[in-house]
Amino acid sequence: MTIKQHHTIPPVPGRALDTTKSSSSWLIRRQQKLKLLLPGIIAAMVVAASASFLSEHYGAPVMLMALLLGMALGFLSEEGRAVAGIRFTSSTLLRCGVALLGMRITVEQILSLGGTLMAVVIGAVILTVSFGIVLSRLLGQSRDFGILSGGSVGICGASAALAISAVLPQDKDSERNIIFTVISVTALSTIAMIAYPPIAQWIGLDARQAGIFLGATIHDVAQVVGAGYSMSNETGDTATVVKLLRVAMLVPIVFSLSLLLRKRKENGPRAALPLPLFIIFFVLFVAINSSGMAPLQVQELVGDVSRWCLVTAIAALGMKTSLKALLEVGWRPATLLVSETVFLAALILIAVKCLG
Repeated sequence: MTIKQHHTIPPVPGRALDTTKSSSSWLIRRQQKLKLLLPGIIAAMVVAASASFLSEHYGAPVMLMALLLGMALGFLSEEGRAVAGIRFTSSTLLRCGVALLGMRITVEQILSLGGTLMAVVIGAVILTVSFGIVLSRLLGQSRDFGILSGGSVGICGASAALAISAVLPQDKDSERNIIFTVISVTALSTIAMIAYPPIAQWIGLDARQAGIFLGATIHDVAQVVGAGYSMSNETGDTATVVKLLRVAMLVPIVFSLSLLLRKRKENGPRAALPLPLFIIFFVLFVAINSSGMAPLQVQELVGDVSRWCLVTAIAALGMKTSLKALLEVGWRPATLLVSETVFLAALILIAVKCLG
């Protein structure tokens, strides 16, 4: 009996030893991966911090500053220790930032607009994306570029461009198109922030109508807030809520694109998951924010983290972009983005006037 016990007991410590080795091996791999990624992540974060400083002290658009500063450090993405981290930051960290945007939206805010206005805003987003696809083909551009530009103009500027680019098939022009779209849409959004309030006053829109117009047409959230509250508090409040509805359109748009494009390949099959993980988390954060479970301090913290992720990701994208390749884009993409902006503004003005 003693002999049998002697033979059966030793395997147990052996298995425990294997488990310990496996756990230790996993930890070592994580440490090695972090060591590989850290230089590039830190480089992108330094650029993001510099861009934020310029934005806060000189009023420059933070996304544009991050792009330009990143492009000035493009050599870091070509070779050296920062390459892997820059690639990680421009993709994975980007998706994290988009997912966290959900903490800025509640279902109650969206429903407060009313059915008619919601239908107008949603319809305008869909029509702008469709217009972008059609016009891109007429101008000899790819369908994917039409989706990217139309989505960025129709939804929420640079953030939408980054989110949509995460599910579009990648090719040799993808990163160049993303950077061009972000630069162009940021510039157009800044122009709109300055030009649209006087246009709204000249046309004779009241405070609520002006808020609808500004919130449904200006591309980036920051510029919507700036333009709206420069007119009145009511205009600013209305513009912000309308803009949040457009931001919420990221979910159905990206979901639809995922279903339509998941069978397209790039060196193999695309992921079978019909809805990207970052969009699932986006919806989850909207639900958490809508439930009222998250304190205001947590909402603000998550919003700051989201902003940092997006600015850092755009800095990394800038590092991966060649200025020479950007200059070779030509006049057609610029014409496409300007036309989409004018189309959206005209569409919303007509709708606002018809609604009274």
